[in-house]
Amino acid sequence: MSVAEPRRIVLFRHAKADWPQVTDHERPLADRGRMEAAEAGRRLTDTGIAFDLALCSTAVRTRETWKLAVQEFPHRPKTVYEERIYEASPGELIALLNETPDDAQNVLVIGHNPGIQGLADVLAGSGEDDARERMTRRGFPAAAFAVLSFGGTWKSLEPGVATLRDYWAPAE
Repeated sequence: MSVAEPRRIVLFRHAKADWPQVTDHERPLADRGRMEAAEAGRRLTDTGIAFDLALCSTAVRTRETWKLAVQEFPHRPKTVYEERIYEASPGELIALLNETPDDAQNVLVIGHNPGIQGLADVLAGSGEDDARERMTRRGFPAAAFAVLSFGGTWKSLEPGVATLRDYWAPAE
């Protein structure tokens, strides 16, 4: 793989969570979230991106989102459950992505707001078509994802270097 080929990052917010009497980290998906996670998995498959690596928060709702979404994929990428994604700031998420091995071309991050939306905003120096307008208008609701690309190594990932290629959110 050449570093001249653009790398892709997909930032995927967990699906709609329920609010039972458990800690925030242990909150499961709501019924609507289970449906939206599977739909997001189908939409991620439609992008045609073959993911090499999925980095998933250890929170119950993100693990459940990933489990349902990945069932829609033609092949399951290597998955790493990463505690640092939970409650991470955009800067902390960039630091985590800077650690990604260079043999990974396409990476999916399953996480939480405000970090996921903030990271999409911080990384995207430019955007295609109406993706940025749609993301700005809709925000980053549960089960939404943004597709970004950039050139260079993972260590070179920093604010403003990526292009927002696509954005999707479930209909409310």
